[in-house]
Amino acid sequence: MAVTVHPSTWDGVIELTKSAQDRGSDPLMWAIQLSSNLNAAGVSMPSIEVANLLVSHICWANNVPITWKFLEKALTVRIVPPMLVLALLSTRVIPRRRSYPAAYRLYMELLKRYAFSLASLVNGPNYQKIMESIDAVLHLSPMFDLQVCEAGFLVVGFVLSTVWQLLDASLDEEGLLELTPEKKSWWPTRTQDMEIDNKDSFEEKRTERHEEMRKINAVMAIEIIGDFFKDKVISRILFLARRNMPVHWGCFVERLRLLAANSSALRSSKNITPEVLLQLASDSRRVLSRECKTSSQQQFHAMMASGSLVSSAGQCHGASRSALWLPIDLFLEDTMDGSQVTATSAAETLTGLVKALQAVNHTTWQDTFLGLWIAALQLVQRERDTSEGPIPRLDTCLCLLLSITTLAIVNIIEEEENALNDEAECSPMTPTSQIKEKQVSRKRRKDLISSLQQLDDYEGLLTPPLPVSSVANQAAAKAMMFLSGLAVGNGYLDDVSLNDMPVNCTGNMRHLIVEACIARNLLDTSSYLWPGYVRSRSNQIPRSVSGQIPGWSSLVKGSPLTPPMVTALVSTPASSLAEIEKIYEIAVNGSNDEKISAATILCGASFTRGWNIQEHSVQFITALLSPPVPADCSGFKTDLINYAPFLNVLLVGISSVDAVQIFSLHGLVPQLAAALMPICEVFGSCAPNVSWTLNTGEEISSHAVFSNAFTLLLKLWRFDQPPLENVMGDVAPVGSHLTPEYLLLVRNSLLASSGNSPKDENKSKRVSRLFNPSSTEPIFLDCFPKLKRWYRQHQACIASTLSGLVPGTPVHQIVEGLLNMMFRKINRGGQPLTPTTSGSSTSSVSVSEDSSLRLKLPAWDILEAVPFVLDAALTACAHGRLSPRELATGLKDLADYLPASLAAIVSYFSAEVTRGVWKPAFMNGTDWPSPAANLSMVEQQIKKILAATGVDVPSLAAGGTSPTTLPLPLAALVSLTITYKLDRVSERFLNLVGPALSNLAVGCPWPCMPIMVSLWAQKVKRWSDYLVFSASRAVFYHNTDAVVQLLRVCFTTTLGLNSSSISSNGGVGDLLGHGFGSHFCGGISPVAPGILYLRVHRAVRNVMFLTEEIVSLLMHSVKDIANSGLPTEKLEKLKKTKHGMRYGQVSLAAAVTRVKLAAALGASLVWISGGLCLVQSLIKETLPSWFISVHGSDPDGGESGGMVAMLGGYALAYFAVLSGTFAWGVDSTSPASQRRPSILGTHLEFLASALDGKISLGCNRATWRAYVSGFVSLMVACTPAWMLEVDGDILKRLSKGLRQWNEEELALALLGISGVGAMGAAAEMIIESLS
Repeated sequence: MAVTVHPSTWDGVIELTKSAQDRGSDPLMWAIQLSSNLNAAGVSMPSIEVANLLVSHICWANNVPITWKFLEKALTVRIVPPMLVLALLSTRVIPRRRSYPAAYRLYMELLKRYAFSLASLVNGPNYQKIMESIDAVLHLSPMFDLQVCEAGFLVVGFVLSTVWQLLDASLDEEGLLELTPEKKSWWPTRTQDMEIDNKDSFEEKRTERHEEMRKINAVMAIEIIGDFFKDKVISRILFLARRNMPVHWGCFVERLRLLAANSSALRSSKNITPEVLLQLASDSRRVLSRECKTSSQQQFHAMMASGSLVSSAGQCHGASRSALWLPIDLFLEDTMDGSQVTATSAAETLTGLVKALQAVNHTTWQDTFLGLWIAALQLVQRERDTSEGPIPRLDTCLCLLLSITTLAIVNIIEEEENALNDEAECSPMTPTSQIKEKQVSRKRRKDLISSLQQLDDYEGLLTPPLPVSSVANQAAAKAMMFLSGLAVGNGYLDDVSLNDMPVNCTGNMRHLIVEACIARNLLDTSSYLWPGYVRSRSNQIPRSVSGQIPGWSSLVKGSPLTPPMVTALVSTPASSLAEIEKIYEIAVNGSNDEKISAATILCGASFTRGWNIQEHSVQFITALLSPPVPADCSGFKTDLINYAPFLNVLLVGISSVDAVQIFSLHGLVPQLAAALMPICEVFGSCAPNVSWTLNTGEEISSHAVFSNAFTLLLKLWRFDQPPLENVMGDVAPVGSHLTPEYLLLVRNSLLASSGNSPKDENKSKRVSRLFNPSSTEPIFLDCFPKLKRWYRQHQACIASTLSGLVPGTPVHQIVEGLLNMMFRKINRGGQPLTPTTSGSSTSSVSVSEDSSLRLKLPAWDILEAVPFVLDAALTACAHGRLSPRELATGLKDLADYLPASLAAIVSYFSAEVTRGVWKPAFMNGTDWPSPAANLSMVEQQIKKILAATGVDVPSLAAGGTSPTTLPLPLAALVSLTITYKLDRVSERFLNLVGPALSNLAVGCPWPCMPIMVSLWAQKVKRWSDYLVFSASRAVFYHNTDAVVQLLRVCFTTTLGLNSSSISSNGGVGDLLGHGFGSHFCGGISPVAPGILYLRVHRAVRNVMFLTEEIVSLLMHSVKDIANSGLPTEKLEKLKKTKHGMRYGQVSLAAAVTRVKLAAALGASLVWISGGLCLVQSLIKETLPSWFISVHGSDPDGGESGGMVAMLGGYALAYFAVLSGTFAWGVDSTSPASQRRPSILGTHLEFLASALDGKISLGCNRATWRAYVSGFVSLMVACTPAWMLEVDGDILKRLSKGLRQWNEEELALALLGISGVGAMGAAAEMIIESLS
């Protein structure tokens, strides 16, 4: 209960003090009497009120030695709180220090005696009230923008303000405040009144004595500043201010540098020098460091908490330097999957991945860039001789190396340089010379140059694939001509035939990489001067070449688009933004013929192989698909129809399967989908009454334009995914079903947030000046009623059987018209194929030659009727009224009439397969095509592909039933596809059906997939190896045990645990091998397990079980690494040697390296398999469940078991942090990071609750302790930005638990990086633990 103190008590304090002052009483007796009086009055001590009274009494009416002695004695016996007295004196003494130098000296003596004793403040009475009073005196909250006035916060502010006041006073003493941007102090450093103290103020002797004391005081103040930085408690508190109050700290440090550079008092000091002062202020190595105090974990912390594999990477072959970048290898290889379509840019994803690995591995940016280049080059080498298939891979592979990888590096370098620029803009006090110094430094750019120069040591990776060797030679020739004095920018190289090239112009992949970097302003032509970049100079470079063909340089100079030039530009990619901009300008402003020629060029080599400018090409193409509405057009529909030939050229130009992947890699799928939807809506609503003749002589109708746009749109939202995911209730693979609504949502979100972040501003600076989105308004599916209606019908078809066809309706008439068109050559006595209840002649269309002419209907109307047509045709085939051959022929006629109907065919047949109501079709070669000719060979090849995995391949004749049956809808779909000729026209439509057919066959019972593959292998023998490899996926689709076995092989192969020796090979080379190809052993050979998993993981219907399996495999791998196949008796040996700690015969450092490699592999597999959702499930659910569950006792229950348990805990920590960084990033630049606070907070709440004893754990205690300390250590060292998002109370509880484990430094480091919310608690912990 608070005691009310009578006002007379305070009057008594002053009266007692004056009386003692007049009598010259002993200060101790005065203090005893004062303490007795205050106790009698019920005043709690130390007293805030008494402190105010005493300081006010001294300043300045009683500024005499006796009163200062009274004050000092009151401090000694704790009558007044020392820190409050120091705060009160600072506001009174420092401004009047010139008039009262002795008082200033006494103030500093009190500082030296009491300012370093913060523990007595924190642990003493009235702590919160005292800090609130100090806040009121110094105005700390408004000064430092402290939103929370907790005592710990105010302690940090008080310490910083105390040092800052001394700093500003020192600057003011020497007139240096005028050199600061503000030209004044942040604190009162001089009085506003005239300094006339008394009649003796101007006496000569007194003035000389004052001046001498002022000089002494100036030196003393600076030395005290140095003492503050030397003190282990104060220095750590100042570091808290440095980390959590960057703006204020920046201003403080700039003033400190100004003092160091100009202060004569500092230079005259015998105790400190300017260099030492600056070093003390900038030294963070001894502040909030990770020092382990538990001897049993010192080496583990040294190797694990740093997150680096570098120190021990060379100790075993399997965990070589490249293993640091294993996740990049896996990501790039997974991105090569042609069936994968994403709504986000691969460059953005790769940027986040590289930043995560650099942070966790603690590598330099030079090593990071080198690891990235090597991983991308290894991808190219794996694709040098891959088996031919329907999906070309080399162009995509080179796109990843030369475009996506380069753009990721652009993002990383721009991030650093823009941060430096922003720092300069936000810190007006920064000297101009220092700003220039920072801008010139550009360390990441220099590290990029060093990494590219270092690439020359990897000649085996630089050999270009044969199709691009000529391009590499051109790049080398460009550098050679530059060094020979020819202007490269004059387009000379465009017009020179390869036959005219100097003989010695042999280029490699590094030449292509450098050109890609130069095109994006990462390098300049000085890179041509690198040692060894140009092998030799040629004096025989032709100065004039006869018969030059016009090229890009001619276009830029203004030459018209003649047919020879168009042909040349279509086959030759543009090399610069200026060239591609010129074509875009023609496509926008040229004549109709010029626009079509420009569109043809834009979709040619510049799109597929223009890796230096590809990001601009895809943007321009997307923009051209949404042409502006001219003023003389009546509406949007009329405008689009007038652009039909132009739009068709663009649509056909980007219809190849690899074209869709290029848009996906560059993250433009949402924008492309939004551009295609209006085209589909308009042309699908037009009857094919009008046609257009192209320059090639081909005639197109609205149906053709619609079909090209519609099939392309369907490829963008994973239309090929089987509806089994919707019907069976299994968890769908993450990333499937990029629905139209989702794509529009992403597009609208990107537009709404555009320019709101520094990253968006950086990207906008790189975009061409000509690029201007046609629409920035949000678009929704409701804007396209016809498309929406078809989409809802598509969903209904998947969900349930067809119904609702009413005889006599327009839809029924269209159905009969289509059936008559499809089967007009079949005479069935006029019996209609449509199911009808009326039987009246008005409900059927008679078979006539003009039946197709009567179907001049809009495409949307036809698509609405197609499912009913297919139902009738399939029913007729099942009942024998149509032969399989007639069914296939009719389907082909329908697809030829309206290619877009293939979408409805795929949708309907896929849905009917999953319903399982149709009788099987016997693939006997009579009714249906037979796979017998090569089915057994396919089976053997599948077994050979999976030979290294230990997975059993089901026999094709299992169970005694005939293996040559397919579900009737699947048989019909297969039969339809093999009727197509493989030409450029049919390719763009087969690219829609092919993936759907493959996914559908994979989901059907074994051996449907091998049967389908056998039929297609008979048709296209050169695709045989590719098709058989695709068929191997089906083994895993139906058998989760096979998936687990494949994962197990991935771990053992990567870690080199297939042999009993710890030095066996492993790493990326064994995991991914040489890709897939038949060129190594004269035929199909076993495929590396990593390649196999990356091709089959999307066929796993329920990915959620993978997290538990991967955690289990990780822990088993830790045991295998520790055991390494050694006998049990050898495992008991745990000894110290001069080479460090050894576990059995296995070096602990080597074992830890492999443990980290296993964790990196596990994190990569979780992230790649399930993306953000699976990672969040791992951290939120799987890991807590694992720790709660009982996993049995340690092996042998001895020390060896404890070491294995500890290794397992660190493995899980590394695994969890890596998984989080992959999914969320290390900072807050990615959209996924917005979900991080919730999931991470939940996980840390679990850790804190378990440490509090609120949750009972079932795992080994050593594993738990290693996990918690390892997880927190990695976050402190690698992901400090995460901690800023976590609730401060959770962090305090977690820190408290760590302190109970004697992890003082780790607990302090955790709070120290956790932002302003935990700064107060961190300061109090520093004071309590170090005082």
